Amino acid sequence: MQFYIKTFGCQMNEHDSEIIAGILESAGYQAASDLDEADVIVVNTCCIRESAENKIWGYIGNLKACKYKKPGVILAAVGCMMQQNTIDELLHRQGKHLDIILGTYQQHRLPEYIARILAGEKQIVDISEDNHDFPDALPSRRVSRFAAQVNIIYGCNNFCSYCIVPYVRGRERSRDFSAIMAELQSLASDGVKEVMLLGQNVNSYGKDWRRQGDLHAPDFAAVLQAASQVAGIERIRYMSSHPRDFSAELVDKISELPKVRDYYHLPLQSGCDKILKAMNRGYNTGDYMSILDKIRQKTPGAAITTDLIVGFPGETEEDFQQTLDYVARCRFDAAYTFIYSPRSGTPAVSLAEQVPLAVKKERLQRLTVLQNQISLELNQAYIGRKVAVLVEGLSKNNADFYTGRTASNKIVIFRGRPEQVGTIIDLTVSGAKTWHLESL
Repeated sequence: MQFYIKTFGCQMNEHDSEIIAGILESAGYQAASDLDEADVIVVNTCCIRESAENKIWGYIGNLKACKYKKPGVILAAVGCMMQQNTIDELLHRQGKHLDIILGTYQQHRLPEYIARILAGEKQIVDISEDNHDFPDALPSRRVSRFAAQVNIIYGCNNFCSYCIVPYVRGRERSRDFSAIMAELQSLASDGVKEVMLLGQNVNSYGKDWRRQGDLHAPDFAAVLQAASQVAGIERIRYMSSHPRDFSAELVDKISELPKVRDYYHLPLQSGCDKILKAMNRGYNTGDYMSILDKIRQKTPGAAITTDLIVGFPGETEEDFQQTLDYVARCRFDAAYTFIYSPRSGTPAVSLAEQVPLAVKKERLQRLTVLQNQISLELNQAYIGRKVAVLVEGLSKNNADFYTGRTASNKIVIFRGRPEQVGTIIDLTVSGAKTWHLESL
């Protein structure tokens, strides 16, 4: 039997799909090259924004045609969107044709549930919120042969007022330290050069154990230090971190790790203290700037990126101007910018003073113009510099060129050769655009 996986959402979802593929292949299934060949279709869902959820339900609705063409095809929807407390109502209205519905920590049971459907069982729904039974070691079919993603912590305890993640990913549970190290060793043996350590809040790693009394439990810095000692792994990144838990001591330790120190992603979300408080972020702009100053003091060449939300409930024009001014001071290398999206079940959805969509769009445009100018200026400073680039493959936009990334996660477009893919090469930057560097 063949399977096809459609993935929506973040890097956590992408890695979940790699695990799902690994689980199915271990059970004897083969990957299908397209939807029509598949005997099992898995939709890995995301619910972080309303627009994404609407798009996913549209995709799921279109899968009814697959049932008409191939009545025996098994349709499974998994992941965050399925974990919501409104899922029973949504399935009744839009998902009656689905055979299997799994939450965020049940994908390892997929082969068992497929067998039960094949045996004649009707729709199976398993959306348990408990992540403690989720195995620490699962097979994975990686998309890249030289880069890999590794989970180090599941769930989230932050409860930012706009975010649904804690409700669909559960409470924080650190993954076993030895299991992480074993996976890294295995990846290095398989030729992996770069790893991305994943978690809703990676710098909370080990806090759950310490709350239970294990005062000597490893923390996030210990994971980074141990990962840096794995021979063959040349670059280490992580996603995502929370400024509330990003201490000066952590910056000190990262600055001593050459495989890690050149790139920081530190979600700000707003440059206005009033809005940060309403978001329940647990820090203010002064706290955040102290972290940036520390990073730039310890690693002057580090690239720093962020996340920003515009149009949070109650955000006035003055509040938004504070964000613009603060972004101008911070000078991020890049920012992932989003319009606030109301999420049912989160505190922010019931707040007064919801910002009109037209205002949110206009503010997003102004923020984008500012950040793009800063990104271009910072990229132009690379012109004439030599950079070490991990070659990823042909450019998606122009097959005459190759693409890769620097240690600071800058994309570089250059003329390369097939045999360079998966290796690190030195290039001299000859040009700069807003989103990438060039060596032409």
